[in-house]
Amino acid sequence: MLKNASTTDAVVQKNIETILKLENEALQKLSAAEHIANKVTAFAGSTPFIIFHVLWFGGWILVNGGAISWISPFDPFPFSFLTLVVSLEAIFLTLLVLMSQNRMTKEADKRAHLDLQINMLDEQETTMILKMVQKITKHLGLEEVDNSIKELSAETDIPSVAKTIDAESTRK
Repeated sequence: MLKNASTTDAVVQKNIETILKLENEALQKLSAAEHIANKVTAFAGSTPFIIFHVLWFGGWILVNGGAISWISPFDPFPFSFLTLVVSLEAIFLTLLVLMSQNRMTKEADKRAHLDLQINMLDEQETTMILKMVQKITKHLGLEEVDNSIKELSAETDIPSVAKTIDAESTRK
């Protein structure tokens, strides 16, 4: 039992290392603009970013609302300059977030393609195993457990399955 657990741990560790290697390779291929977009997006979604903005807006409103007497307002109500600054910030943050999302979508598409390739290989391997089991069963003169094994051991027509899925999804 211990030997089995350590073998499983080794396989899991190898898989983790492979995934990390793939992710590191993807990160190394990023352009400077993509690195900046990722860093800004990560910071924009953080608590310090929110706290900064609460303090910034609060201070701006206090100063320009006349609540702090020793500082003269430079952007009186309705805070037109603040509106301009916030609008520009929102535009650039939106563009950087979209840039990060586009990159993440491309990575997700690559992973989905890899998953599909592995699943198709797995399907072919499983079909071959079932065919071999059928031959062994027949050779040993054993009774087949289930008739569905004949259906399962037939090669899967991937394009046909994809068309069926497409047809079903368009009906809903």
